[in-house]
Amino acid sequence: MAQNQGIQTPSGFGGLMRFNEEFESKFKLTPGQIIGFLVLIVLFSIALHVFWALPTGA
Repeated sequence: MAQNQGIQTPSGFGGLMRFNEEFESKFKLTPGQIIGFLVLIVLFSIALHVFWALPTGA
């Protein structure tokens, strides 16, 4: 059988931590608002490429 060689595991939370679950954010965004914001960023990026094209040097 294996002998106990003095290996000790840390006591306490067992690797789990509890964070303050009552944190109130100043920004309350729904998933729909985040998706809409990302779509606007993509459309803005496409508009920049179309209307403000850099010369290719050809």
